[in-house]
Amino acid sequence: MTDCVCGSGRAGTDCCARYHAGEVAPTPEALMRSRYSAYVHDRRDYLLATWHPDTRPVELPPPEPGLRWLGLEVRRSSLQDADHGTVEFVARSKLGGRAHRMHETSRFVREHGRWYYLDGDFGR
Repeated sequence: MTDCVCGSGRAGTDCCARYHAGEVAPTPEALMRSRYSAYVHDRRDYLLATWHPDTRPVELPPPEPGLRWLGLEVRRSSLQDADHGTVEFVARSKLGGRAHRMHETSRFVREHGRWYYLDGDFGR
């Protein structure tokens, strides 16, 4: 079995793929990891479905040709209360021979039993 691209160390079928198939992610961190793997696999439908309607864009552009995702590091994950959480992460990618890193602290909210990505603050 192949490890999930989110870096959890679990097999993809036991990790993010089940959320992509419709199972509800149980925590903000699980949702964030599944969203990262959705970017890797170009699952824009999943990204939009897990984005809170108040901040969700109408559509997402396709990834730039040649973009390669290199890895995800979760630095911190916490719940502020039963329905609000944050996840700090660094996602690394490469495009056109140049390495890139996205450092973000994402905010998540749970409504009707489902977690949604709300927004995030970019770090350095």
